[in-house]
This record gives sequence, structure tokens and C-alpha cells, in this order.
Amino acid sequence: MTDVIIIGGGVVGGMIARHLTLNSLTVTIVEKENDVAMGATRANSAIVHAGFDAAEGSLKARLNVRGSEMMEDVARDLGVSYRRNGSVVVGFSEEDKAHLTRLKKRGDRNGVKGLLVLDRDALLDIEEGIGEGVSCGLYAPTGAIVCPYELAMAAIGNAMDNGASLLLGFAVTAIEETEGGYAVLSADGRRAEAKSVINCAGVYADEIAKMVGDDSFTIHPRRGEYQLLDKECGKICDKTVFRCPTKMGKGVLVTPTVDGNLLVGPTAEDTEDKEDKRTTAAGLAKVMALAKEQVASIPNGKSITSFAGLRSVGSTGDFIINSPKKGFYNVAGIESPGLSASPAIAEYVAELMAQAGVVLTPKKDAVTTRPSLHAFRHMTAEEKNEVIKTDSRYARIICRCEGVSEGEIIAAIRTNPRPSDLDGVKRRTRAQMGRCQGGFCSPYIVELLSKELGIPYNEVTKCGGASHINYERTKGGASHEE
Repeated sequence: MTDVIIIGGGVVGGMIARHLTLNSLTVTIVEKENDVAMGATRANSAIVHAGFDAAEGSLKARLNVRGSEMMEDVARDLGVSYRRNGSVVVGFSEEDKAHLTRLKKRGDRNGVKGLLVLDRDALLDIEEGIGEGVSCGLYAPTGAIVCPYELAMAAIGNAMDNGASLLLGFAVTAIEETEGGYAVLSADGRRAEAKSVINCAGVYADEIAKMVGDDSFTIHPRRGEYQLLDKECGKICDKTVFRCPTKMGKGVLVTPTVDGNLLVGPTAEDTEDKEDKRTTAAGLAKVMALAKEQVASIPNGKSITSFAGLRSVGSTGDFIINSPKKGFYNVAGIESPGLSASPAIAEYVAELMAQAGVVLTPKKDAVTTRPSLHAFRHMTAEEKNEVIKTDSRYARIICRCEGVSEGEIIAAIRTNPRPSDLDGVKRRTRAQMGRCQGGFCSPYIVELLSKELGIPYNEVTKCGGASHINYERTKGGASHEE
């Protein structure tokens, strides 16, 4: 039996696991997918929000501002890409300007530093790419960008460095109370026991809560579609450029990414289907049309991929972080700004546990830092040559678009939490994320996965399950098994 089971391997679950394992608690993370960071963490705007949007006094406001303040240090310790580029919420009318003024006052009360309402000329001084119709804007210098799935994987990996266990493919079907706490049961018959359970199950958090008799809230998914543009578009704007928010969220944004692309989106469409991650022609066209109003120079035809994510919209309007019964904790309704707030959410959950009598003692020999999986690409030529002298695989480029070497891919496959498919390698190394989207490098990565995992070539999948890529050979004689 462990001290804590965390249900859900996203960025929030990962941050909580890391925090608890730094404090001498034993932790097991259970995740229904075949990899971590597969829910909202995999597909979102990747923004560290400043904290002016959430209503003052709410958990969203408090934890957003605190999380934003923590994020730079957390990202550095975990070897994760982070950049404080600042953000601008643009307006197109006097009505928008009044809204932005209200947002500034709210942000001031929330404790956000440096907020300014600017006219068009002042905006052009900090973001020259804004659209012709933009007349005003709210500038937040503390806004930033980060890679969300990289952050989640690093946090979970760091928790594993400190003894956490990770159970993948563990779809929770029931939770039973035991003499010592709880037993969590999976669809495939596995059973995990712990003194406490933390519910970080995203869009399924309400269903997990009902397993212990808590029906005090509901979650519905809100689907958002995005387009990712080629790296040649990455410098079209420097700041993250938002529109005035509405009741459906912060609206379409235009932002550079920490890896040098340009991201536009999302739409906001409520749905009942908790697996509805489709993209649509209409949704993607809407994203691009609105984005061009904010940043006029976005070109046509430069999208290299599109995707959709699901936000977990709770029925309370705020983050739902509570303990409905002894030893069980909900961390639910973590929609935007959940990524920004994630380090602070971990602190807050630990505080709730301490108030309930759980002893959290800082671990003296805890591993607090983690090397970046992208360290090699940021080295000087001389430093790279020194690495290549010790491991020649770093001289062999597998992904030409992103410049990812065989050595980096092998290192990622061998580093916890370990990938088991092509998409897992992609999220860890960026191999397959370039202009050709894996058209050239995928066969080589399949071969590396086959060798490292000790499985036949044609058993390597794109994203687990039945997503097989290769079935039989069409050239070269016998099949791989023969």
C-alpha cells in the first residue's frame, strides 16, 4: 500500500506527485492511457497566464497568480522550456477598452504586477504585428509560454526519480473503501491500494468522484480547435495576443511557442462527448479568420498540423479542490488557467492534506532537478562534438526538420516516464513535429523503438492500441518476424 494514489497523469496530477514525493510520501500515479499527458495537457494553448481574468477571491485567481510566479523556477529545475514573452489582450472598440480597464482593475486586485492599458500607438511599440482594426490593449508583462506536455512528463519523471510508481492503461472502474484507506480498481482487473486518493481525472473527474459517493459537481467538456504554423512564422509576433474574453473563455489567441512555431486558436464549443477531439473545416477556418484580425500578417497555407483539445468545465465556475470525505481529494474543473496554476495547485492540495493530519516531511535526499531532454540541441558546436566523441549516435540526425539525433531519441526512450510509441517519442524529442510531420523520420524511429522495447517492428504503434503502422513487408523478401 502506498500513501497516495493520484488518478490522472496530466500536468496537475504530475505537479502534485512531484510535490508529494519531495515530502516523503509514497505515490502511485494511475493513468488510463498508454502514456502521460494525454488529456487536456496534450492539447492546449501552452500559456502561463498573468492572472487578471479570473474573478477576485476565486481559487482560479489565487492559484493562477501564485503559479505564474512559481513557473519560471519550476521549469528551470525540471529542464523545461519557458519564456516570459508577455501578453496583450487587444480591443477593437471603446466598449472593448472599457472591458480591458475592468480587467486591469481586477488584475490589480488579484496581485498581478505591471498591467497597463495602452492605446494603439503604444501597443505598436511592444507588438508591431497587431491588426489594423486594433485600437487598444491590456499589456501583461508577466505572461509567459511553456510546453505543457513537456512540463507534465518532467514533473512525473521527477516524481519517479523520487520513488513514485506509474501504472499506465489503468482505467479506473471502481473505488472501494478499505480498512487502511482506499482500493482503486481498473478495467483489466488490477488493484492499487493507498491511504489517500487524489482525483485529477480531467473531464472524467465527476465520474471518479461519484465512485466515493460525491455527486456535488459535474464536468462537461469544451472542445477547442487549433492550428500550428511552420517555424518560418514563429517571429510574426513576440507577445501572446488575445481577444477580449467572453463567457466561453479567453477566445482565439495568437502566440509564438517555446519551440519556435506560431500557434493560433482555440474555438470553444461545448459538447457532451468526453472523447470528442475532432477538428472541423469550419472551426479551423474560424480560428484563422479571427487570428488575422489580431495579427494581420499571418499567412495562408503555412499550417503544418491541426488538433483539438478538451477543457474540463466544472459546474461551480471555479476550480473544485476539496475533500468530500476523509482521505479523498477532488482536483476537478481545472480548465484555464489550470496549466498556469499547476505548481500552486500542488501546494494547495498538500496544505489540505496537512490540515487533515497527513504528515509531510521534506525528504532530505530528494532529487529536485531534472536534465532537459533537449539539452543537446542547445549546446555549442564544440560541446556537441565532445558528446559525439563518447556516443556517436548523437552525430546521426534522424529528424531533419527539427534536427533531432538518434542519441536524443534513445535517451528519451530510456528516461522515465518511458514512451512506447511514435507519438510518445514525438512529445519528448520533437522528432516528427516539423514541416514533414514525420514523413521521413518515422520509419527510423519505429526501428529504434523496436530495438529498445524488444518488440517486432510491426508491433510498434503510432499512439497505442490498434494504431499499427506496419503489417507486412512489400519489398525485401520475408516479413520482419521471419
